[in-house]
Amino acid sequence: MYNAVVCRYHEIATKGNNRGMFERCLVDNIRHLLRGIPGLRVERVRGRVWVAPADGERAFTEAEVAAVLAALPRALGLESFSAAVKLPPEIGAIRDAAVELVPPRLAGISGTPRFRVRARRSNKRFPMTSQEIEIDLVTRISERIGEAAFKLDLDAADLTLGVEVRDEFSLLYFDSLPGPGGLPVGSNPRVLTLLSGGIDSPVAAYLAMKRGSPTDFVTFHSSPYTPPETTEKVIGIARKLNGFQLSGKLHLVNLAPFQKLVRDKCRERFRTVLYRRAMFRIAEMIARRTNCKALVTGEALGQVASQTVVNLDTINRAVHMLVLRPLIGADKLDAIKLAEKIGTLKLSEVQVPDSCTVFAPSNPATAAPAEAVEAEELLIPEYGTVLQSIVDATETV
Repeated sequence: MYNAVVCRYHEIATKGNNRGMFERCLVDNIRHLLRGIPGLRVERVRGRVWVAPADGERAFTEAEVAAVLAALPRALGLESFSAAVKLPPEIGAIRDAAVELVPPRLAGISGTPRFRVRARRSNKRFPMTSQEIEIDLVTRISERIGEAAFKLDLDAADLTLGVEVRDEFSLLYFDSLPGPGGLPVGSNPRVLTLLSGGIDSPVAAYLAMKRGSPTDFVTFHSSPYTPPETTEKVIGIARKLNGFQLSGKLHLVNLAPFQKLVRDKCRERFRTVLYRRAMFRIAEMIARRTNCKALVTGEALGQVASQTVVNLDTINRAVHMLVLRPLIGADKLDAIKLAEKIGTLKLSEVQVPDSCTVFAPSNPATAAPAEAVEAEELLIPEYGTVLQSIVDATETV
């Protein structure tokens, strides 16, 4: 009997005069996620977004409900969502539907099920309060199946009937499924994520999207010193991340020409920091060319040699663009759990060489002073020319 899916948001509701922009972004993103399911419409009605068959006279098929509920956990900005029965805002219609829907659900629970009704009335012209609706429906259901068929439990019910009474319609539902929260993608400017094949950078990209910023990606390989599988792995991760946004391009950058210069002309212990400064500069050049307003990395303080306080500062000085580090204070286990949740963990765990392993130093500097690293860069007179040629040769997927 489901003929609607009601979508609830939380943080968007705190917005002021620009709340409509956030709502429109959310609706656009949900429409994009559901684009493969024909015959649906997505609308917003004061504090809610709901999905329904385009033909308002019919209910969803089971396959349609399953497909919609499977897609909505990727709708950033949603707090929760429920498959629902949409009815006129009339107590008679609500009673009839409750008496029809609840008994089969209770019968499917072993023992004496605990049951409750949770009602919310935003239609203040409705003749009953929220509490009165709850009492009325429990009474009607009890009259239908008997008082012994369930136990009323307001705190820890096995089955909860949710009721919303609005001006235009009422909704009945059972399950409230969690959404990802945050803000809808597109409500903040586009950013560029430095995407490696590791666990952290995909999570950082997801967290940037969760704050409203769609992201493009840039990844670095070192062909012919790294195999094609290096970029194939990252392409797979980027495709998985694109499931949370409308679109995102991946820029494939071959860093090997620069790495060879560093190998031949610079001190070995500074290689990692020199590589990272070049990566940041290249990313900034691509970001400015593609109108991305910030860089995003998966760096976490103290995790590897390049991510100490001193080295992060030295690397940061290479660019003149905002660098966002969503995981800077996160534990590795936190990143792993989130990577598993968003579906990138298994891809990240595939072992292939990456560009950071090429000519890697045996004893990397953990506190490389900016002045010393800048002096090393002066040993490469063709520095700027090489970086520009690397950018010009970048392949975009």
